[in-house]
Amino acid sequence: MAVTLRDVAVLAGVSVRTVSNVVNGFRHVSPPMRERVQAAIDQLGYQPNVVARSLRRGHTGVIAFLLPELSVPYFGELAHEVIEAARTRGLTVLVDETAGQADREREILDLAANSGLVDGVILSALGMLGREIALLRPRVPMVLIGERLAPQVFDHAGTDNVRAAKDAVKHLVDGGSRRIATIGAEPGTGRETSRLRLQGYRAALKAAGHQVRPGMVQNVDNFHRQDGAVAMRRLLALDEPPDALFCFNDSLALGALRVLFDAGVRSPDDMRIIGFDDVEEGRFSMPTLSTVTPDKPAIAREAVALLADRIGGSTAPPRDVVVPHYVVERESTAPTARTVARKSAV
Repeated sequence: MAVTLRDVAVLAGVSVRTVSNVVNGFRHVSPPMRERVQAAIDQLGYQPNVVARSLRRGHTGVIAFLLPELSVPYFGELAHEVIEAARTRGLTVLVDETAGQADREREILDLAANSGLVDGVILSALGMLGREIALLRPRVPMVLIGERLAPQVFDHAGTDNVRAAKDAVKHLVDGGSRRIATIGAEPGTGRETSRLRLQGYRAALKAAGHQVRPGMVQNVDNFHRQDGAVAMRRLLALDEPPDALFCFNDSLALGALRVLFDAGVRSPDDMRIIGFDDVEEGRFSMPTLSTVTPDKPAIAREAVALLADRIGGSTAPPRDVVVPHYVVERESTAPTARTVARKSAV
């Protein structure tokens, strides 16, 4: 059985309160008494119940990070960055998946926010719409990460998806591409990521004096490699295939690259490709993948900082922190195989 404060008190010949004072670091315990109690603690191997002690103090030192899918490389890497950012503030992170489903998001959020086990929540919502999130009233502080679903109600940290998509397409235009396709549209879902990146794609083509050609906007069910592969096959079947491609995330782009390889279509010579998210896998693909990086460490730092402020009692109006993005040029758009990064202006 677990060793208790009373066990330590009996061995040390002191009161339970004295042992508690030592365990909690209260200064008014004399050095001889502190040594006596510590010797008993060491002998019995007593381990304090950190959770119970934190709850008595009003904070657990634990936050929850709710995200759609750890199997999607972007979210896996972002979770790592959130954990690192939280660790620097002495916080522990509980990570859970929502599968991007509204019902699951509501269920896990309700459990995390009302259980008393966490001090706050960072939510990356995919299923719930902005108007629904705006109505949420969790019992703990909450910060949104990703899209601006309800910035007037909750703090938010993320990148400018419209601007980032425009910069990605402009990179292709500046390289001489004219028939630029895109993979990642999700019509009818209400998902902000695809809507905003499609908006940026269209805006970049319009600014360059190009039209969106028939068949060049490819819809997907998910942002997985298989979805990118299926959409790429449809693009190659067009009477006039594209000479460049912007994918809404790197997984879609990696799936598309595989289909090009199988079809004997060379990248970047025959088709230039750029993705989004800058996941590690893209740095080792053949060719290496040009991409837009939303600076995941910065997003994590800002989200954790916003949440820590709220946990600390901040009552300031909700803040919307836009993190800079970068266009990273690699082999899939650069025949010379240069790798450079261009920082966005925000």
